[in-house]
Amino acid sequence: MSELLVEQIEDYGLSQKDKPKNQFSKIGIIGCGMVGREISLAVSQSGMDVVFVELSEERIQHSIRELEKNLDKQIDHWGMTSGEKKLVLSRIKGTTNFVDLKGCELVIECIKSKSNELLFETRKSIFIKIEENVCDKCIIATNTTAAIITELSLFLKNKDRSIGIHFLTTNPNARVVEVVRGLHTSSENYDNAVKFVKLINKTPILVEESPGLISVRVVSAMINEACDVLMEGVGSRESIDLTMKNYFGLILGPFELADKIGLDKIQSWMDNLYDEFGFMKYKTSPLIRRLVRANHLGRKTSQGFYSYDKNGKRSTKQAELHIIDL
Repeated sequence: MSELLVEQIEDYGLSQKDKPKNQFSKIGIIGCGMVGREISLAVSQSGMDVVFVELSEERIQHSIRELEKNLDKQIDHWGMTSGEKKLVLSRIKGTTNFVDLKGCELVIECIKSKSNELLFETRKSIFIKIEENVCDKCIIATNTTAAIITELSLFLKNKDRSIGIHFLTTNPNARVVEVVRGLHTSSENYDNAVKFVKLINKTPILVEESPGLISVRVVSAMINEACDVLMEGVGSRESIDLTMKNYFGLILGPFELADKIGLDKIQSWMDNLYDEFGFMKYKTSPLIRRLVRANHLGRKTSQGFYSYDKNGKRSTKQAELHIIDL
């Protein structure tokens, strides 16, 4: 009688060697403000776990509440069920400890600060802390548009893991993400970052490290030029916005877009571009500086180039800009 052949079920599975590589299962987010929350939801809704690091338990709870509000809006618009909401939230965990980043294949830093110098020092510290708690294969990314990826990589033991992954937060529905290669970024890590962007159903835009990348550099010049046209008296803010929307199919005109982004953010972008290039087209318009000094930052303060009600809708009564006084 022949012996009974016993086969192991593992023989029909993938060996460790043959398992698909570069698959992402756990993503780290540093800073869960508006940007961090949008990234967290995009990742979680794509089936991956998210752990975000915040400064305090209070901020963690605030972020969770804001995430719930965002998902509730999707439910209200029939884009999600309550069961799906629970599943998405179950994949997102908040922490104040960098140790909890262990097991992440990618960590994205997306903090915010008013001081560019302080911001770089903070990012430097964050990159070092991340590397201390993740494996050698983990990619460390920043969401900034500033040209600091190569500079930040100098403080890492593995310089080739530093990369830029920029989400266009002014439009959460944007399907594109800029993937930025620094001087030391390896081709393997860059390719893996591109694969990650595709996994969350976004289109990667391949970019070499440069101040402002594509998005910020182009939009900053457009908004600055619109300010010049307005101050020269060529046309009103409404006429300029309507012209750009009607002729070129833009959803928002330059002044409407500036109000949506936030004039303080626009000023920060332009100051960085001017410091890097020295071109007058990037020197922040005095009109923008004046509005920022008055705390007229756009929709978030209900006053910018236009006035807004508490729901963020344009008011029928618009305040005068008093351009002649500039």
